[in-house]
Amino acid sequence: MSLLCERLHVATFALVHGSWSGAWCWELLTPHLQRGGHAVVTMDLPCDDGSASFETYADVVCAALDRCDDDVVLVGHSLAGNTIPLVAARRPVRHLVYLCAVVPDIGRSVFGQWRDEPDMLNPVYVKGLSEPDAHARTTWVDLELARALLCADCDEPTAKAALNRFRSQARYPSTVPFPLAEFPSVRCTSVVCTDDQFVGPDWSRRVARDRLGAKLIELPGSHSPFLSRPSALADVLLHVA
Repeated sequence: MSLLCERLHVATFALVHGSWSGAWCWELLTPHLQRGGHAVVTMDLPCDDGSASFETYADVVCAALDRCDDDVVLVGHSLAGNTIPLVAARRPVRHLVYLCAVVPDIGRSVFGQWRDEPDMLNPVYVKGLSEPDAHARTTWVDLELARALLCADCDEPTAKAALNRFRSQARYPSTVPFPLAEFPSVRCTSVVCTDDQFVGPDWSRRVARDRLGAKLIELPGSHSPFLSRPSALADVLLHVA
């Protein structure tokens, strides 16, 4: 975890990972942002804790930012789209970036939203997961399917390394209604990957416009651009900063 946020940096990028992942997923992106003179903060969310909610995830992010000033660009990938607005409701941030994100809806859980909006997620993903364990956690058991959905445009060594580092993901956070009464009043950008095989690009475009009022930026490629095209993603984030 990186905690040092010095005044000499133009901004601090706080990078929040999605399901089954960890702080490691940002390793290829981080040097590009640091070369631009920015600080980078990453953290491991307790996604394998069956009792942790998105509020708990936000606790972890806020703790990682405890020694940082207000000039934070908060980036949430995939399921972390449910965590970053909770952080922005607790502390000042300059900008929210929803990256291939599962954007929350006021008063609904992730699973409830998916039931009502079936184009949100590719339903085939559940076929690649284990049965939930005693703590309602799942892991990827079909790594070929995981690669197709999450790392489709990564080269083989990068995809293999990522898949080998995936963790369990608890289902509990996705069963709890999003707790905020409204989204925080923070500027936001939605980055949509046009060939995303996990979160539906058309759904992402629609909610960016109708729910977030966000600026929409499209990138080629699949669900994990920080692995497949870190330089291109860095250019987008640097422009935001």
